[in-house]
Amino acid sequence: MVVKTEGVVSVEQSLAKNVWVLAGVLAFANCSAPIIVFVGSIVGGLLAPDKSLATLPVALFVVGAATSAIPTALLMQRVGRKPIFLLGAAAAMIAAIFAAQCISRQWFWGYCVSVFLLGMTNAVVQQFRFAAMESVKPELITQAASRVLLGGVIAAFLGPELALYFKDGGGVEYSGSFYALAAMLLIAFFLLLVGYREVPQTVEQDAETPRPMKEILRQPILWAAMFAGVIAFAVMSLIMTATPISMHVINGFNLADTKWVIQSHIAAMFLPSLLTAWIFRRVGVVGMMLLGLTAYVVTIVIGVWDQHIMHYWFALVLLGIGWNFLFIGGTSLLPKSYTNSERFKMQAINDLSIYVAQAVVSLLSGWLLLSIGWSMLLIICLPLILIQILVIVYWRKTAH
Repeated sequence: MVVKTEGVVSVEQSLAKNVWVLAGVLAFANCSAPIIVFVGSIVGGLLAPDKSLATLPVALFVVGAATSAIPTALLMQRVGRKPIFLLGAAAAMIAAIFAAQCISRQWFWGYCVSVFLLGMTNAVVQQFRFAAMESVKPELITQAASRVLLGGVIAAFLGPELALYFKDGGGVEYSGSFYALAAMLLIAFFLLLVGYREVPQTVEQDAETPRPMKEILRQPILWAAMFAGVIAFAVMSLIMTATPISMHVINGFNLADTKWVIQSHIAAMFLPSLLTAWIFRRVGVVGMMLLGLTAYVVTIVIGVWDQHIMHYWFALVLLGIGWNFLFIGGTSLLPKSYTNSERFKMQAINDLSIYVAQAVVSLLSGWLLLSIGWSMLLIICLPLILIQILVIVYWRKTAH
């Protein structure tokens, strides 16, 4: 009896350790996203035959993630999370090296393919939060999700710093940035290999019968959770993708200033995770989502006010904070809408919805910026914020 108890404690300790392992892996694996955000459209502008295609690589990064969201989740359901995590890290390394080679050869379309492949592997990285939530007791899922996202704070600074420091390291400008990314992904691979432990499933969990999709989709709580993620990413991606072009290309801010704003923004996306669990306990999931939406509104006000560097900085920092609160609120709410046997399917649908929205706004971002300007680009985010408020109100009314 004592031996069995010790075994259970050992498993629980290793699962709790999973959360910190995944946070560490995210610090390296998630470097791809800030590097693409920081230099993706700049490299695109240097290589593209038409300058209007400059933001296409950033959009393809998101499209790649959308393309692989459902296959990734279904493969994890069949073979487990760890093999797919390792496969994703290995594929990302190859894609990063391919990107560097394409930049060296001034091959725009090859560069687009490599970024698309990096996006596909990013769908694997986005599953880290679900793996962390499954590694702890139900009452700790918010803490698990927020702790994993802390790894993004390191990636927020490490990614752009690597991109800038090694940009000339490959012989052609920015090729070295992607060789450096490949090195970070190698570290992520080994951390996963030695540190992550697969979460065991009980016979009862495997034997559950999933409900019909129509029944699942009739739940207002599901729509509140999914819309939170979709709108969190749609507003954030639309503004963030346009920022380097607005700052560096249109307004003439130097690359160092642009990097500082983007780094601060990405740090603000993840750093609030230190306090997210504490805030969640005090205001609840609805309060967290409303705080995120409020931060988005203030972002728009500051951005419309003026376009000095500090206006960009404050707006992008608030944009990151708003994303954190809204996204973690939706992520914490989502498991309440599905059973364990439905989790892979619903997690895949949730992430696919997010990526589709993110891909659409990323594709439109550059065109909208050049067509209607920075201020109007911000203002058109207001209807999305209103939609999320109405969805929350409807969910709460039907819950009582």
